[in-house]
Amino acid sequence: MTKFIGRTSELKALRSLLEKNTASLVVLQGRRRIGKSRLIEEFAKNEKFYVFSGIPPTKETTKQSELNEFAKQLHLQTGLPEVQADDWSKLFLLLFEKVKQGRVIVLFDEISWMGSKDPDFLGKLKNAWDLSFKKNPKLMLVLCGSVSSWIEKNIVSSSGFMGRPSLYMTLDELKLNECNQFWHEHHKAISAFEKFKILAVTGGVPRYLELIDPKLSAEENIRQLCFLKNSPLANEFEHIFADIFSHRSDTYKKIVEQLVKRPTMADELAKSVGFTRTGTFDDYLNDLVLGGFVSRDYTWHLNTGKISKLSQYRLKDNYVRFYLKYVLPNKAKIEKDRYQEIALTLLPGWETIMGLQFENLVLNNHAAVMNRLNIKPEEVVVDNPFFQRPTTRQAGCQIDYLIQTQFDTVYICEMKFSRYPIGMSVVHEMKNKLNRLKVPRHISRRPVLIHVNGVTDEVLEAKYFFHIIDFGDLLIK
Repeated sequence: MTKFIGRTSELKALRSLLEKNTASLVVLQGRRRIGKSRLIEEFAKNEKFYVFSGIPPTKETTKQSELNEFAKQLHLQTGLPEVQADDWSKLFLLLFEKVKQGRVIVLFDEISWMGSKDPDFLGKLKNAWDLSFKKNPKLMLVLCGSVSSWIEKNIVSSSGFMGRPSLYMTLDELKLNECNQFWHEHHKAISAFEKFKILAVTGGVPRYLELIDPKLSAEENIRQLCFLKNSPLANEFEHIFADIFSHRSDTYKKIVEQLVKRPTMADELAKSVGFTRTGTFDDYLNDLVLGGFVSRDYTWHLNTGKISKLSQYRLKDNYVRFYLKYVLPNKAKIEKDRYQEIALTLLPGWETIMGLQFENLVLNNHAAVMNRLNIKPEEVVVDNPFFQRPTTRQAGCQIDYLIQTQFDTVYICEMKFSRYPIGMSVVHEMKNKLNRLKVPRHISRRPVLIHVNGVTDEVLEAKYFFHIIDFGDLLIK
């Protein structure tokens, strides 16, 4: 098993629960490969630990096959005879006999798969918790899954589980300074620009980062990850979407294919994929948000700081965008091993896509940006990508990232990707944006530039930006 990296606050929260003299029920969710199971394995490495995992549902999967798999795992881990149980309650009772005393951690992994074929599964699990598991004050039961929409509907928002979980936890991508540790002892020798090229493909997803070979160039790493016949990320998209969204995966795929291009409002997005804006379509969008693939970014009123009803959906998952833009269209060539080498800069639309990938990385690490700006979280009124719709009285405006503080100040952040040091054109672009941005007179405006590959002396000498943040600084704690 590879060295465990990150998740300091999550481990601290779990440890504090374990020290209490009451049983704990934990609900853990997040996208596939984000490290949910790995987190619990790390947390439980010095404890008595049992893990049970559901099997991916297919047309052939039945309630009995899930029961048999659980019974088999129970036999292998406890030494109990392998039973042919026909009821979840019986299996839970057998498990309880092994965990009713002492400090013990139990993980039910991919909980939605486990109970997918039995409508009574959750009810029986609730009863097992109420009548058995919680009687051991040193027991922790973790319910874990990648299908966040199922967990939200059946556990988080379920009246049956109301008040029972001690902790709800959603794992996001690792922070940039944590991602930096995957280069191990080589991290100081590798430039921030080269690290960015890899992170543009992997994002902060731990499983993808574990596949990096620090001794290889970014281009060679990406080729081996995505552009070889049997490369690990060449078919990853199809696997994760099939696992999470099952038979509806094609619908979700159509939505993210549209979001590859740019952030979009829901009405326009529905129309672009041939849907009518209905509650069902909104459920699809919500599933993608809960799954960690898409972000819903609300704009707000600068004069009051109140959130607007207007929002845009943004594809926040860097791997998914890279796959849809560059891997999927070249699947036939990949299958024939045509990519013996790859020049990233020659890929179509490279600069534009990398700019979007750069924005995602920075937005997913907005806390590090605020830290560089010496802004405390409690000082922030709202922070988000910001857009201003055009009207007869104002021009339209899109800001990569805007922070409004309680001290009547807005920080207008421009995120700029370039292979070369950024020149004076960025100053002109920012001035144009500020001319269009309608800001109340009592609010100060502080432009900020976030870059990955340096700025020219002209930009520095102009002293236009209040702060200039190097991406490399965000890779350092």
